[in-house]
Amino acid sequence: MRVLITGATGLVGNELMTLLEKNGIEIHYLSTSKSKIISGTKAKGFYWNLKNATIDESCLEGVDTIIHLAGATVSKRWTAAYKQEIIESRVLSTRLLFNAVKNHPNQIKQIVSASAIGIYPDSLTAFYTEDEKAVDNSFLGQVVFKWEESIDVFKRLNIKVCKIRIGLVLSNKGGALLEMVKPVKVGFGSPFGTGKQMQSWIHVTDLAAIFAFASQNQLEGVYNAVAPHPVNNTELTKSIAKAVKKPLFMPNIPRFAMRMILGEMHELLFSSQKVSAQKIQQAGFQFQYSTVDKALEDLLT
Repeated sequence: MRVLITGATGLVGNELMTLLEKNGIEIHYLSTSKSKIISGTKAKGFYWNLKNATIDESCLEGVDTIIHLAGATVSKRWTAAYKQEIIESRVLSTRLLFNAVKNHPNQIKQIVSASAIGIYPDSLTAFYTEDEKAVDNSFLGQVVFKWEESIDVFKRLNIKVCKIRIGLVLSNKGGALLEMVKPVKVGFGSPFGTGKQMQSWIHVTDLAAIFAFASQNQLEGVYNAVAPHPVNNTELTKSIAKAVKKPLFMPNIPRFAMRMILGEMHELLFSSQKVSAQKIQQAGFQFQYSTVDKALEDLLT
């Protein structure tokens, strides 16, 4: 089995590359930075450029599965220009891949693409499964909708399409968790707003394993990549404080304050999605970290 990975140098991509290499899977990966292209014994890098719509099509040689993780981070201030980049990095990269794959008919059997639970409407009470048709009317909801729509074109080539809707990724190597830990460690940690917003999270090790599982089992359709036990923001903040052995005594941080600091991006901290993990479990996937306390113990102690 040979897999082509986009976004391989990111947080999830690095974890996935390590996992696949351990399992003896040959890897090709695409990078927009020529300096990051290093060909090892099991991983071989290739260059692509989204702005110029160029891709080294030799990246597809011998590949039967594509794992598509590429996309500009949403954890950066959302100026009008950057919002456009968030969308284009997902849609244009998918289009570029599709045009390359068209030139190699009947070779690629499956594409497994990253997506996000931000597509689900903001709600304190709803419990979302993959069957939910409503789309959140926020910027992130529209990004994910366009992202998934761009992936579906691969069905025209009789390629199996699997979309992995990712929740809040917990990692000690980057991402949201390290930013949440910083104020807690210095005694300024506290929940955001009411603290009741639901956070459907996943340990980065489990997330990489879901991508590997989806590719090895040729899954099709939409799957949520969240741990089985979501928590609200207050519970998550308390669990972080417990893991780093620090007290919480500051009042909750009001929404208007974060809006002033972060602008529209503050939605990431206040949006609430309680999301089901049942479908991926029924497919046979077993979580290594099913509770947030266990996940944080592994990552922070």
